[in-house]
Amino acid sequence: MQKSLTTLLTAAVVALAATSAADAQIGLRGKMRERIAERLEAKRAEAERPIDLQAILPGARKLEQHYGTDPAQALDVYLPPGKLRDAPILVMVHGGAWKIGDKANTGSIENKLKHWLPKGFIVVSVNYRLLPKAMAYEQAQDVAEALQWVQAYAEDWGGANRKIILMGHSAGAHLVALLSSKPSMVGQRWAGTVVLDSAVMKVSSTMAGRHPKFYDEAFGPDPAEWAKASPMDQWTPSAEPMFLVCSTRRPDKPCDDARAFQALAQRSGVAMPVLPQDLTHADINRTLGLPGAYTDAVDRFIAETLRP
Repeated sequence: MQKSLTTLLTAAVVALAATSAADAQIGLRGKMRERIAERLEAKRAEAERPIDLQAILPGARKLEQHYGTDPAQALDVYLPPGKLRDAPILVMVHGGAWKIGDKANTGSIENKLKHWLPKGFIVVSVNYRLLPKAMAYEQAQDVAEALQWVQAYAEDWGGANRKIILMGHSAGAHLVALLSSKPSMVGQRWAGTVVLDSAVMKVSSTMAGRHPKFYDEAFGPDPAEWAKASPMDQWTPSAEPMFLVCSTRRPDKPCDDARAFQALAQRSGVAMPVLPQDLTHADINRTLGLPGAYTDAVDRFIAETLRP
């Protein structure tokens, strides 16, 4: 009887300890979820924080415009103060897996405004239709329309429609690389393009390997559509000059894609500089415009492409 009681007590203690450990584990997981949620909320709040344009450059102005009939087909035009004449224009296309993102996100535009507005650039930040309303190729068509709109109205702001630099990050980098590979999608030419960390230079290769589900949403199942939306498949020697920036920290190795694209161009005698950076995918975008060698390298490419 005593032995049975001892066994029962031992079992109860073990069960209680196991329950307490399980409760502690559940509590730990709950706290971790809370911390993750807090970090995500902090990132969202930072991305959506209103940019103080007057703190960046007193007298600068922002115009909110639409280049199409869909509410998403909108852009912001940031103008330096004073009367402009023949000013260069930087057109920025945000990323976000072809399904999220916004032209006003601080990480996409704030440091670029701080750097290029005081240099006399007009800066334009573009929105476009997102998944599921528009797939990647249709989004590129939106960006083409936005660029056409900028070219048409550039002189009204004191800008030069022949001195436009197109820039995009992540999904936006894919879109601007596609347009630059096939500039007939826009029509009128521009000076050059800065491609910030795209890992989708040849869509068929991306789709043949392991990839996130949103790539299937962006490009669909048809190899013919992959080729149409693929910068490397659409590239010819008549493409716009491109400068490719890539993160060496990403596991999907976008620098391999960038160098493969560079090699394709070099076989036709066309230079396509590649700039690997020891930065995260987000920081490739966010830190551009801050003082340093990275921004200096992009500035040199822009100066060379804008030179008469």
